[in-house]
Amino acid sequence: MAVAHNEVEELIRRFGLEPHPEGGYYSETYRADTFVQREGATPGEGTRAASTAIYFLLAQGAYSAWHRIRSDELWHFYAGSPIEIHSIDERGVLSTRKLGHALDHPGTVFQAVVPAGHWFAARCCDPSTYALVGCTVAPGFEFSEFEIADVDALIEQFPLHRALIELLGKRATVAAKKD
Repeated sequence: MAVAHNEVEELIRRFGLEPHPEGGYYSETYRADTFVQREGATPGEGTRAASTAIYFLLAQGAYSAWHRIRSDELWHFYAGSPIEIHSIDERGVLSTRKLGHALDHPGTVFQAVVPAGHWFAARCCDPSTYALVGCTVAPGFEFSEFEIADVDALIEQFPLHRALIELLGKRATVAAKKD
């Protein structure tokens, strides 16, 4: 089921989505007024919103490149076609979860968690489609705790996953930067 370009453009317009440094489009929809202190941080440092949430859109072959954050991230499916979320833990164990409309697409779930500190990437199962999802992060997301993978270093650390890392990686020379 290929998606019409105007449908994707309508989602971008309707939800005020902007390009994300990891790929795809996003818009922050929630930032808690309650703050938490990161464990081990000195007073005044490590203060974060208790939780944040975004809309996130993958479309037209775009993917979420390998990255990691310091908080748990809960993905929610909203519309479109299923996506694969790949994550690699600190021991090098790769796991793949399919996020989608669980009643329409067997083998998918409506929600999936990526634990804090895991490298992860995502893509539409069918690159000609789109997926509109949400991501909730707790403690809240901050770009200062966001790290795009150095593809070569990630391959060196996890050589068994070379093909997937290369497929969903961004080389430093073409990596997008947050304004």
